[in-house]
Amino acid sequence: LKEPGPASAIRTDNFTRGMGDVPAALGKVCRSGSHAKAHERGLIMLISQILDDAETIRVVARNGGKTRIINGARSVYSLAMEAARTGVGLVALIERKGLGETVDLEAAYKKGRLLSPINHPDPAHLHLTGTGLTHLGSAATRDSMHKKLSADGEEQLTDSMKMFRMGLEGGKPAKGQVGVQPEWFYKGNGTMAVAPGAALMSPACAQDAGAEPEIAGIYVIGDDGAPFRVGFTLSNEFSDHVTERVNYLFLAHSKLRNASFGPEILIGDLPADIRGSSRI
Repeated sequence: LKEPGPASAIRTDNFTRGMGDVPAALGKVCRSGSHAKAHERGLIMLISQILDDAETIRVVARNGGKTRIINGARSVYSLAMEAARTGVGLVALIERKGLGETVDLEAAYKKGRLLSPINHPDPAHLHLTGTGLTHLGSAATRDSMHKKLSADGEEQLTDSMKMFRMGLEGGKPAKGQVGVQPEWFYKGNGTMAVAPGAALMSPACAQDAGAEPEIAGIYVIGDDGAPFRVGFTLSNEFSDHVTERVNYLFLAHSKLRNASFGPEILIGDLPADIRGSSRI
């Protein structure tokens, strides 16, 4: 699972054909460390969007109990923008608005009424982006890279190795300092976002259609231009790994594909340790 980078409108950093069991899956992902205890106390909140029978978007939330409609919330986007404008945290804003009638998320999914957990009134203002190389990989990979760094000179390092070393040196900046940027790629705008359970379309030129499980960071851009983090969600980046392997310069080509994320956004910080599996 890759760490989401900083945001830049709506931005999802790193991003399924949506999974039918996802409403339960994200709850399982959250049960780790202090988050497990918080989940038991009902302090972890997950929000999502559904279409009701009148074709109206309803924003719903659950925090360890039943899923309920958030009173007066027109969309997750408008809710997040209100929180950014007022300086009130999302959870506090939701509690202030109050929760209404209960909703069956599984039933909504089966009826195709489950939407992407956030969208923008103008799809061109939603950006799907990701980071290609995380600063720290697995322990084994990290160890082999350390050995490579100590044995070779600058001129022998690949671009990926140079990026890794930059991450080691400046990937976790001190408070108030600017960190090193990771490798970045663009997947498309909101027209490329696919709702949970909907089909992912692969272009005719594609040589592969590969699922890629990720954690997505969801941000909105406030009126003052500052990014406001809504939370995190499960996602499927969906890319063309065959084209990508032809040449690393084809990375950009391989990423211009549909992506899906959701159906729920976890408000707040991620657990310190996240483990899971995906299946097709």
